Amino acid sequence: MTNAKRIYTFGNGKAQGNASMKALLGGKGANLAEMAGMGLPVPPGFTITTETCKTWHDAGNRMPPGLLDEVRKSVAEVEKALGRKFGGDKPLLVSVRSGAAASMPGMMDTVLNLGLNNETVVALANETVNARFAWDSFRRFITMYGDVVAGVDRKLMEHEYEAAKKRAGVTKDSDLSADHLKYAAGAMLALFRTRTGQDFPQDPWLQLERAIEAVFESWNNMRAVEYRRLNRIHGLLGTAVNVQAMVFGNLNEESGTGVGFTRDPSTGENEFFCDVLFNAQGEDVVAGLRTPEHLDALKQRMPEVHAQLLQARQTLEQHYRDMQDIEFTIQDRKLYLLQTRNGKRTARAALRIAISMVEEKLLTQQQALLKIDASSLNQLLHPMFDPKAARRVIATGIPASPGAAKGMAVFSPDAAEQWAARGQSVILVREETSPEDIKGMAAAAGILTARGGRTSHAAVVARQMGKTCVAGCQTLAIDETAQQFVVGKFTVKQGDTISLNGATGDVMLGDVPTVPPELSGDFRTIMKWSDELRTLGVRANADVPRDALKAREFGAQGIGLCRTEHMFFDSDRINKMREMILAKTLEQKQHALAKLLPMQRSDFLGLFSAMDGLPVTIRLLDPPLHEFLPHDAATQQVIAEELDVSLKTVQDTMANLHEMNPMLGLRGCRLGIEQPLIYDMQVQAIIEAMREATAQGIQVHAEIMIPLVGTLEELRWLRRRIEEQLTQFNLHHGSKLAPKIGTMIEVPRAALTADQIATEADFFSFGTNDLTQMTLGVSRDDAEKGFLIDYVVRGIFPTDPFATIDRQGVGKLVEMGVKLGRGVKPDLKVGICGEHGGDPESIEFCHEVGMDYVSCSPYRVPIARLAAAQAAIKHK
Repeated sequence: MTNAKRIYTFGNGKAQGNASMKALLGGKGANLAEMAGMGLPVPPGFTITTETCKTWHDAGNRMPPGLLDEVRKSVAEVEKALGRKFGGDKPLLVSVRSGAAASMPGMMDTVLNLGLNNETVVALANETVNARFAWDSFRRFITMYGDVVAGVDRKLMEHEYEAAKKRAGVTKDSDLSADHLKYAAGAMLALFRTRTGQDFPQDPWLQLERAIEAVFESWNNMRAVEYRRLNRIHGLLGTAVNVQAMVFGNLNEESGTGVGFTRDPSTGENEFFCDVLFNAQGEDVVAGLRTPEHLDALKQRMPEVHAQLLQARQTLEQHYRDMQDIEFTIQDRKLYLLQTRNGKRTARAALRIAISMVEEKLLTQQQALLKIDASSLNQLLHPMFDPKAARRVIATGIPASPGAAKGMAVFSPDAAEQWAARGQSVILVREETSPEDIKGMAAAAGILTARGGRTSHAAVVARQMGKTCVAGCQTLAIDETAQQFVVGKFTVKQGDTISLNGATGDVMLGDVPTVPPELSGDFRTIMKWSDELRTLGVRANADVPRDALKAREFGAQGIGLCRTEHMFFDSDRINKMREMILAKTLEQKQHALAKLLPMQRSDFLGLFSAMDGLPVTIRLLDPPLHEFLPHDAATQQVIAEELDVSLKTVQDTMANLHEMNPMLGLRGCRLGIEQPLIYDMQVQAIIEAMREATAQGIQVHAEIMIPLVGTLEELRWLRRRIEEQLTQFNLHHGSKLAPKIGTMIEVPRAALTADQIATEADFFSFGTNDLTQMTLGVSRDDAEKGFLIDYVVRGIFPTDPFATIDRQGVGKLVEMGVKLGRGVKPDLKVGICGEHGGDPESIEFCHEVGMDYVSCSPYRVPIARLAAAQAAIKHK
């Protein structure tokens, strides 16, 4: 239902909205209203709703009728509150800022100092008796308005500003006089006219109308769309627009601006992590245009403001019961709060903050677990630099986001994206990052900047992405045109390897060796809390003992998927598999399979040993046989010589195995029925390994899984054959081996007829990779390099359906399969073993439909444990 009210006001201790209205007011607008209602010092203003943004887009980017009249009335309320006039002799200036329901730092557009023109800049100079401040604000406005509203490249504007500094013979912004800034503003106005063919608009109301539209439009700009895709943000209406009275950190040396996190966003320690710049505006901090000072500088200059800021920190954190990211401005020694939001943090910090807030009685354990982004735990499970390794440190910057990153230096986001697509690890090196760099930042292993601080755009986004970042490395002389940087006697060119230590800020030449991570006590505490709450089991997908042991170390409760085909691809086995495929007689096939039997038995014995006492689900051979044969003539000739067959035999076999759509052809259970000797060998290897492991005192819980079943008769046929083989083995050896026999549900028909299939199955495991392909009619391998990303960008698919389960389509089949299967066998064990088993949103779905377990890659096991606990908390 659409809300009739389109504008909500805030300020002077009152507000029409509150923090619960993020869907309508966006995060920024909802929190501004909340802070104003709490009596905190928030400049007055108003928020245009996200629904209005959607209406604007739906109407073909046209202003809804009557909206501008409502805007004028709302501006009048701000004028009355402050005793100023928009466009008048005592000019009211405003900021126009975006704000979606989900935090998207820097991805959409902002315009500051709006309301200035050739007349009001003079009025502002006269009123404040500070011409330098007035012209500095005007040149900032021209730059932002030109960039955001009129499409004039910001770098061209900045070039004019740098030219003014050069003309004045200064290097620091603060050394420019009022006349120099007036000159710069004039040059920028001329550039605006040249680039747009129009004069810079002098009517403040026209400026405001176009700025509001520009913010609406920024909802669908490239960087915002890409950010939503990368972070799986979907289902939002659009961005709100926040119009707020300006306060000026660039008024004088008694003024300033800053960004503060109420706790350290890298470590989670309970310390105010705050940067401040004096005689500056907020964009200077966030964009990294200047390297800020530590909070101690504020304490020395303005102790009373410092005390007020510390009190605001405490008030906001206790109110929201989460670490806050605060933006503030100081004007003439008076503090104003411009934003608060839950702060982006590293995984390490998230764990520390959650545990600390439980210890401080701010949160319960369950509330604390819900504050952690489960996917972020991946950051903790990857290598760190070997403390014993030799290293050559060439520079040290600000440690902005922890981690150990190494790769080839690149100097543009496009290069980062292109090189990463070729499989190369890259470090993105920039003067400072901007929101337009989002794709390059996502592709890079690490980010290095010469400017900016701990709260700059590069630092905030890197921490959210889990990327290593070293910021504000001022000794670097970066030449993005020449694609190199110079530091001291060292020159690093594009393609040279460097390493970044995000914990120390060290920049090192070359590839520094790494070692496995050390998991902290905080990690173990969070896992303990999670395990006490979750009802879903968590298994791992593992094919070799090494992966199985790693999975067990991370808390896996068994193996949910062992892909036996991976065992055949080892260099010492692949030719034996090819020998079987190329065999022309039954005896030749049996001879080749006899060579593979002891290898498979050894594989399974290793898995049973690694998973002593835990279930091990072994999927029989799934892929089509052509995947084991080479497709190029040169390799075919080599194989023919190695196996002592003719090249024609190899080529004829390839031709016979050719299928137009092999993923829907002779594979899985169909292969087991058409060429039963392969499955016979695998089953023999499993039961021999079970017997040998049991004799060694290992507790074995083996499960044989038959893939690609679509009909009851397929499963019945193969189950009977396996049971006959088991019976003969047990009679011969006097044993009582009884592995469970189940199936993957990955063909839509299997889900639709799960009540029939359950009569022959001891367990179901949903293979959602293939189930998604077959349900959507989309080839994952082809779509990911084709239309799939575009479909997500366009909103045709809300998210990548291979990453997060498609609830409305694939999900319905899964839910139906679970209900039908358990309708026949109430105690039927049901799990999932596709990639979705490690995705938090999909894990929540698995909890909702009543599965027994999820199975994922070893390094996602901790993620699944936490996500399963979060699902249990949400749906208890």
